[in-house]
Amino acid sequence: MFDMITNINLTTKETFLLEDMKSHEEQCILKYDNYHNLASDPQLKAVFRSNAQIEREHLETINQLLAGKVPNMSGGQSGGQQSGGQQSSGQQAPQQKSSGLTTFAQESTSSLGFNISDKDMCTDMLSMEKYVSGAYDTAIFEFKDSQVRDVLNHIQKEEQKHGQAITSYMINKGMYTLK
Repeated sequence: MFDMITNINLTTKETFLLEDMKSHEEQCILKYDNYHNLASDPQLKAVFRSNAQIEREHLETINQLLAGKVPNMSGGQSGGQQSGGQQSSGQQAPQQKSSGLTTFAQESTSSLGFNISDKDMCTDMLSMEKYVSGAYDTAIFEFKDSQVRDVLNHIQKEEQKHGQAITSYMINKGMYTLK
């Protein structure tokens, strides 16, 4: 993660925007964790696992900002992800849900009559990433501190990489065409 270098005082609007981003990150984590459990393709499971771990880093960064701490950008956050959806460190994401979010087990979906395809999960997460990236874009313009804008811009670029990983997977599996 980043080193702390700056303390900031957030405006009410900035605080509300960060609370929105926190909620978005929590939803991404929840969905990626659940979809990781439901996905049938190991390659897709890896994409979802990797994206979930980076979303956890985003959530931690947002919580730091809400606490008035601006992380130093020089060390980089997660560095994005490598092709195939693997984390850049090569380690697996921890299964512990530090934010208190819970997942439902794959077995429970059949008892609930719930069925979702890998394509549907990808489509949902791609839509979510597009939305979250746009929300970060708007928030970036609303912050007065350039260091905070840089941190949010970094997160937004990683959100775009998540969308790129999902799109690449879908294209490779014939689920998505660019016509």
